[in-house]
Amino acid sequence: MSNPFNLFKKIRKTLFPRNNRRIYLDYASGAPLAMEVVRELHRVGPLVGNPSSIAKEGVALHVELENARATVAKHLGVRAKEIIFTSGGTEANNLAIQGVVWASVGENKKPHIITTNIEHASVLETCKTLERIGHADVTYVPVETNGIVDVKKIKEALRPETVLVSVMMANNEIGTIQPIREIAKTIRHFKKETGSAYPYFHTDACQAFGYLPMRADELGADLITLNGSKLSGPRGVGALYVKDGVKISPILFGGDQEKGRRAGTENVTAIVGFAKAVEVAASLRTTEAERLRALRDFCISGIKKIIAGVILNGDATNRLPNNINMTIPNISSELLVIGVDALGFAISEKSACKSGGEGMSQVITAIRPTEQGGSIRITIGRTTTKKDLIDFVKALKTVYDRQMLVK
Repeated sequence: MSNPFNLFKKIRKTLFPRNNRRIYLDYASGAPLAMEVVRELHRVGPLVGNPSSIAKEGVALHVELENARATVAKHLGVRAKEIIFTSGGTEANNLAIQGVVWASVGENKKPHIITTNIEHASVLETCKTLERIGHADVTYVPVETNGIVDVKKIKEALRPETVLVSVMMANNEIGTIQPIREIAKTIRHFKKETGSAYPYFHTDACQAFGYLPMRADELGADLITLNGSKLSGPRGVGALYVKDGVKISPILFGGDQEKGRRAGTENVTAIVGFAKAVEVAASLRTTEAERLRALRDFCISGIKKIIAGVILNGDATNRLPNNINMTIPNISSELLVIGVDALGFAISEKSACKSGGEGMSQVITAIRPTEQGGSIRITIGRTTTKKDLIDFVKALKTVYDRQMLVK
């Protein structure tokens, strides 16, 4: 069998030849596969069978599946049985929200959900759908102008019918880090006062795992969403941590996989790759966050020097170390993204899950409702160097100057 590393390097060389070098600055959309993950995919990929089968092949896959589950659980500081594997962050968020709502039917009046107005689309659209069909009431707490929610507003929104509070740990567009521990503390006090098991607390940590401390007991969350593609792992795989004792109903039916909580044959190859990505991300978290924070601030400073009037979206310091989101006056996001793309740099204008839609990002609109100009998101990662960012800032200046001449 051919060496997977040689094949991987050959593919990368074909896609990004030296004479037409591409610089990838869109890690929040999906991080390039780590070499350690490629090795795991190559090792497990040839295995055949079904992990639910009692045949030898199935047993071998089941062992791989449970080892992966144990790895993910270890790096969240939880028990393996509390991890449910999913097809990604979107499904995990849907399972957390819908699962809690369906499980609470009969225990409360109409279930009530609290979330913020800058959550990922998979949270907001799920909440809006439950609201539209009459199965839940939803309170959308607005964040402050720095993109961070006021915990007092979460507290004020709590009521006896509240079954779930869902607040993302770090925003996928502007990178702001939410006060998860403080929200969890507020919820605990509320439950103690009411004597209720509700509300549960869910946090979407897809963007945060690689950069922020991530032990479930320290965060105080009952449900946590993770996504492989944000961690240099495979696309189409993720996980939902569900604290033991939390009542949750399945949203997919047709099998008893994942202890009856998520029907469908598990994608063991992707899951093993995901577990390796979790392991690698956890091992690099501290040093990589420090390195990226310095590069982030260097890039922000560079952009501010070459273009007058730029605005940093989100809190200046309480943000992910790899996230830069800026509004540039007098030019559209699309022109900026297409312009730098033509010069060899991949960035984005908003969340990849919402790209292609008309109008400004709902996150930028939420924090700057009257903002004029184009917002761009630059997200850096393990392959990013200082030279990459120096070259990017030059390219951005070129695109901006060209458009100003046209005007």
